[in-house]
Amino acid sequence: MGKLSTLDRFLPVWIGVAMVAGLLLGRGVPGLNDALSKISVDGVSLPIAIGLLIMMYPVLAKVRYDRLDTVTGDKKLLLGSLALNWILGPALMFALAWLFLPDLPEYRTGLIIVGLARCIAMVIIWNDLACGDREAAAVLVAINSVFQVVMFAVLGWFYLSVLPGWLDLEQTNISTSPWQIAKSVLIFLGIPLVAGFLSRFLGERTKGRDWYESKFIPCIGPWALYGLLFTIVILFALQGDQITSRPLDVVRIALPLLVYFAVMWGGGYAFGAAMGLGYERTTTLAFTAAGNNFELAIAVAIATYGATSGQALAGVVGPLIEVPVLVGLVYVSLALRKRFTVRTPAADSSIEG
Repeated sequence: MGKLSTLDRFLPVWIGVAMVAGLLLGRGVPGLNDALSKISVDGVSLPIAIGLLIMMYPVLAKVRYDRLDTVTGDKKLLLGSLALNWILGPALMFALAWLFLPDLPEYRTGLIIVGLARCIAMVIIWNDLACGDREAAAVLVAINSVFQVVMFAVLGWFYLSVLPGWLDLEQTNISTSPWQIAKSVLIFLGIPLVAGFLSRFLGERTKGRDWYESKFIPCIGPWALYGLLFTIVILFALQGDQITSRPLDVVRIALPLLVYFAVMWGGGYAFGAAMGLGYERTTTLAFTAAGNNFELAIAVAIATYGATSGQALAGVVGPLIEVPVLVGLVYVSLALRKRFTVRTPAADSSIEG
């Protein structure tokens, strides 16, 4: 995990180009939005699914699955992740949504739904770019997936109906099925996770670990960023018209999101540093806490409130703000790495050894 490659170093440039390309395609090609929207299977956008799967497979193929037991025994990491993702994250987004959007109930509800959908996809690549612990990321994402299936609907009911009722605030409801959530988990985590595991298992068994890590992984590695850029182009092409036609609304939705990402990432970093987790696992904790499952949030918002609803727009703005912000935080993490290593050399060496 040395320096970033040339492709990685210019990632902000490529992402900027992808965003602009998506906007131009969405507004410049008549009927493209409708055509892309129709390419779906059981409510899942096929182009976005393809992009995410291409993005996640190379990173999950890098995971050393025989080292996962070193993560599952780290109680500080696991408990910290559960607290950040399932206690602090939803509560913080609820508070920010009401603080910043008290007069815009549709956007407020959409943001609360985003806060409930913990990240199981894109966080994998942010963690990898920031040289976090791949094995820890795989375990934490898997845990988030299980909690997502079990707790998403329950927390949605609590934060949209029960808690507002206790506080004499406006109440709403959410309509989602366990299958809808499980489907998101199976597609966006299950498929690339199984593919990554089988690649390593079969590759090492037939060619050995040296060949697998020195030949195969460098060959497939760049495809993670290709998948990321493709996903960004599709997202902006699909939603570019709404973004450009309602810029002030986008700004109002973006403000609480910026605060949310900063607090969640900073909270994860502070917790990891305080607990002595070392750079790699602290970075993994921070990024898994800050990311969100935008595909699930958008799908739930559309299914419950409609594709043109304010709730759906809030869900769409989520990843459009998350992508550039978390890319920036990748570089912040890398800038802090030397100082972190100096302060906790024993922790870092124990992880990297």
